[in-house]
Amino acid sequence: MAVARLAAVAAWVPYRSWGWAAAPVGPHRGLGALLALIPQRAPRWLPACRQKTSLSFLNRPDLPNLAYKKLKGKSPGIIFIPGYLSYMNGTKALAIEEFCKSLGHACIRFDYSGVGSSDGNSEESTLGKWRKDVLSIIDDLADGPQILVGSSLGGWLMLHAAIARPEKVMALIGVATAADTLVTKFNQLPVELKKEVEMKGVWSMPSKYSEEGVYNVQYSFIKEAEHHCLLHSPIPVNCPIRLLHGMKDDIVPWHTSMQVADRVLSTDVDVILRKHSDHQMKEKADIQLLVYTIDDLIDKLSTIVN
Repeated sequence: MAVARLAAVAAWVPYRSWGWAAAPVGPHRGLGALLALIPQRAPRWLPACRQKTSLSFLNRPDLPNLAYKKLKGKSPGIIFIPGYLSYMNGTKALAIEEFCKSLGHACIRFDYSGVGSSDGNSEESTLGKWRKDVLSIIDDLADGPQILVGSSLGGWLMLHAAIARPEKVMALIGVATAADTLVTKFNQLPVELKKEVEMKGVWSMPSKYSEEGVYNVQYSFIKEAEHHCLLHSPIPVNCPIRLLHGMKDDIVPWHTSMQVADRVLSTDVDVILRKHSDHQMKEKADIQLLVYTIDDLIDKLSTIVN
């Protein structure tokens, strides 16, 4: 099984699309050996991934219905948890699904309530509500053990999910993990600006990743998020954790991943910094690192199970 899976990794179609040579890696070699395959030259951009999974909705009594796409396959499955107001159709989510398809592993991607194709009002969203969304996906859609991949704010939520569902969450991969970041950034504002945000009810947070140049964050979202901060005490997560972060990240400092690594109880934690990557980490080498990390954890978990 291990040999067949590794052959699938080597033959993964997007690698050829990027113009990269991917060689089979034996089961005795880990992430370090995989990373050695990442080329130094800039490869060609990959073609847009075709969405072959159909859009479905998770109906929940008294809660907004969640839009999701589920790829059936082997365990452990992969669940992608998006960033703040991000959709399930982003570059990382689609690349992960294509990679899981090449290995025959299950994969789920979804939109938070109030975001994308899901029901609900984004202005009424809170971190607590999105935490419930993640747990609904794990409880009602995911079969067997899961690896959670959390991007930015999704990395904050993946930690909460691992705390709440330790029996199903077998490993975590954080991409620019934004644990506590929104609350921390708000608390660092001048007193006058914080009072102005409280009066208006909205914080227009500058961001080059928004088409409008700002993210209009509800004050109620920030205040509710204060109840979900994790970095002030040990984080009771014991599974393997991999934290990927770009050192050019101007939204979430890479030091945040170091703080998470220090706070979690798990002893199996790696922090991987990319010197020239930004917050989104969606360039070709970033995506290849991400899927290699997923593959390495699948291999590790399969070894533990067997």
